[in-house]
Amino acid sequence: MTPYFAFALGVALTALAYPLVRRFNRWRDRNREHDGAEESRVSTVSQLLHLAVQGSPTGIAVMDRSGRVLMSNPRAHDMSIVHDRTINPEVWDTALVAFEDLESHTIDLDLPRRATGSRIRNVSVVVKPLALTHNSYVIAYASDESENVRMEAARRDFVANVSHELKTPVGGISLLAEALMEDPDDPELVGYFGEKLVKESHRMGEMITDLISLSKLQGAEALPEMSPVRIDDVIDDAIARNQVTADNREISLTRGAPTGLEVMGDQSLLTAAVANLVSNAINYSPNGQPVSITQKVVRDSVLLVRVTDRGIGIAPEDQKRVFERFYRVDKARSRSTGGTGLGLAIVKHVVANHGGNIKLWSRPGTGSTFTIELPIYRSAADTVEAAAAAQEG
Repeated sequence: MTPYFAFALGVALTALAYPLVRRFNRWRDRNREHDGAEESRVSTVSQLLHLAVQGSPTGIAVMDRSGRVLMSNPRAHDMSIVHDRTINPEVWDTALVAFEDLESHTIDLDLPRRATGSRIRNVSVVVKPLALTHNSYVIAYASDESENVRMEAARRDFVANVSHELKTPVGGISLLAEALMEDPDDPELVGYFGEKLVKESHRMGEMITDLISLSKLQGAEALPEMSPVRIDDVIDDAIARNQVTADNREISLTRGAPTGLEVMGDQSLLTAAVANLVSNAINYSPNGQPVSITQKVVRDSVLLVRVTDRGIGIAPEDQKRVFERFYRVDKARSRSTGGTGLGLAIVKHVVANHGGNIKLWSRPGTGSTFTIELPIYRSAADTVEAAAAAQEG
């Protein structure tokens, strides 16, 4: 066989074998993928149970009579039922009782505030024998009750505050009416007490209106159908609502340059929110000091509406609580102005229901600035134009 013939034969055999080799490689790769899928597939009941326990939103921990934690899931660690394979002391004390009486026991844990920023503060734990026929193992089921506890505390405070706040104008109206009835023929007395009656009745009516508004904003009731709202119109309306009060106090209401921007929302609610901030700024400012309302765009997607006064300011310890219902920084001033104590709470919920946020900066003796952050509404045409401009740039 000549060298040339041998070379030609080798090339021919290689050409014939190449498709076969490619088929073999594809078959081998498919088998490898299939084997890998088989290995990762859950095929036993124990694997199913393990995955179910580990992914459960309920904290689960199983322990034996020596206190050794045999199994736990991430939620049990989040709720401080288990820490480094050690059971919570209060849970263990309850487990010892369950080992003896084979009964189910429930305990409530109040967890300390942690530096990690965890919001879990209140945990309910059910401790019971794993099986009722023997007492070798005990299981603990933990659930996060923090939000329920917070809501219940807020409800109790709300009821107590409403009762107190409504008693004041009702008691005042009753006393004033009695005073009028004692001497109804005295025009001066009738005028004086009649004016007080009207003021107290208006204050009670405003409080009830604010309570209804706050209830709607906090409840499951959906907001009215939203539409694009010009923020310039909102600011103009808010200023108009407070102009007479400001003029009586010789307070000038100044506004920044219009932006022409829109937000998606309900115009009446947004106007009420900004008007409440302007009203507060007027009430807590000395006569003759200006109040300003300005706008600013940040990150090309967020609009800031700022209401700034040069009034008495708010102490640091009060700043965290000013958005609570019925909380008043200066009770005497609030009573004299007829405030209900619900204005800032309503502002907070209006802004939250519009996907925004509200912030406060204040310094006693200098003044305060309330800033509403709202997402800017962009129409489809504006979005297309912005994208085209970005491509050209």
